Amino acid sequence: MTEIVYIRMKKHIKLSALKSIKLKDIAYIAATGSKWDQHKLKNEHIYQITEKDSNYLVLDGFLVIKYLLSSYPGIEVQLAGPSQCIIQIEKKRRSMPIWVVACVWIILFVGAAMTIMNFHYDVSMQAVQQRLHYLLTGKANKFPLWIQIPYSIGLGLGMLLFFNHWFKRKFNEEPSPLEVEIFKYQESLDSYIIHHENTLNDSEHSR
Repeated sequence: MTEIVYIRMKKHIKLSALKSIKLKDIAYIAATGSKWDQHKLKNEHIYQITEKDSNYLVLDGFLVIKYLLSSYPGIEVQLAGPSQCIIQIEKKRRSMPIWVVACVWIILFVGAAMTIMNFHYDVSMQAVQQRLHYLLTGKANKFPLWIQIPYSIGLGLGMLLFFNHWFKRKFNEEPSPLEVEIFKYQESLDSYIIHHENTLNDSEHSR
């Protein structure tokens, strides 16, 4: 009886440099044979990452099937899901000095503050708050702090709730707009890499 092996390629994975890529790293496997056969398949060597490789590799599912059929002539391989697996090679990075982190944080903080202030100036927020104070109290006040202070606090709290993050803590399981935009960017990046990156050829699939 022919053993059927079902493979579903992982869409995007991250691996360290100079790592030996096994089948279980790039795909989910289910087989009709024994557990020992599945264990052997999962640990089958597919490719060896070298220093010549760039930051991204694209493994095509068809080439993986062709390799498995040559190594295991008696099996039938069926591919489900994505047809390629994008491998992002993570190289060692130097730790960022604390002064660089502090400078970046200050620049971002000042830039965000300037953006908020310029927006409020463009929409004449101070004049609106002064007018609101006059409508509620009947008196003119150049600095209606009882409106401005709660408004400023509410603005900060609203941004926290909108982005659904307080450092590494999330208020609920719903993804924030920033996470959704990052996901869309990653999807576009993966599509670009698959379209433009050269996939590995048969000679690269060596034990």
